[in-house]
Amino acid sequence: MTRDIININDFIILVEEAHVGKETLDTCRFDEPVIAVAFYGSGNVDLTMRYDGKENRYKHTKGLALAFYADETVDAEHRVSADRPLECIVIATSPRNLEKLPNAEGDLFSELLEELVKPSDHYVEGPRFFMTPEMQSIVDQIFHNQLKGKTKMMFFRSQITALLSYFFGQLATMPSNTIKRSEREKLEEARTILSNNLDNPPSLSELSLQIGLNSFKLKKNFKEVFGVPVFKYLQNERLNKAHVLLRDGEATVQEAAWHVGYDSLSSFSNAFSKKFGFRPSEIRR
Repeated sequence: MTRDIININDFIILVEEAHVGKETLDTCRFDEPVIAVAFYGSGNVDLTMRYDGKENRYKHTKGLALAFYADETVDAEHRVSADRPLECIVIATSPRNLEKLPNAEGDLFSELLEELVKPSDHYVEGPRFFMTPEMQSIVDQIFHNQLKGKTKMMFFRSQITALLSYFFGQLATMPSNTIKRSEREKLEEARTILSNNLDNPPSLSELSLQIGLNSFKLKKNFKEVFGVPVFKYLQNERLNKAHVLLRDGEATVQEAAWHVGYDSLSSFSNAFSKKFGFRPSEIRR
């Protein structure tokens, strides 16, 4: 378990990472009331917010962006296991600091996260949605870079600013009508099915039957919740997985292509180059 705390202007940045051999509970608490946004990388850990005899549970966290208010009585508990490692970035600020934030960031919090600026309980859940590919790419780069010292701090500053910008940009475009929780859970199930079957994914109609949601709602609401159409999400997941396999030296280019469901090496190489800006054979390990 590693936990880094970084202070940038009046933001507290908490970067947590855990790879364990057996199931472990990781609990943390803020020293003062905060308004925060949590971004989850790979792992799909379980998250529970416990406070005043109550709790809020989140079972599908991979790729989640979650805004919340929490005071010093709230415990955030992650359930980490060997097949569910933790990658979490929390960007937090105290409500008393909102007026001091640079670049009108305090105005964005007040306008788009009003329920958190004026909380009604020890813990208040704000907007939550699954990150766009651009946001996921930033989170992945934060956890997987080779920079050290001052250059790493410069990198963190730029990436945290970009991550918040994408978050508020996505929040501003979200429709006011929210998707029912039951349908959202089915969409989260669909996303999990796709992520677990990168080499042989179900068709749209098969996926629709598996989750019990008609194809029209699946296509429409999947894009609204995750920011991209169903099979664009699948392509991004495939290429991200291939990138990890190649970066960690776990597969050759051909093996990585097969592992994520590409029969054609040229198609894989072209898609990889378009997404990352370099060919899979050029990746640095």
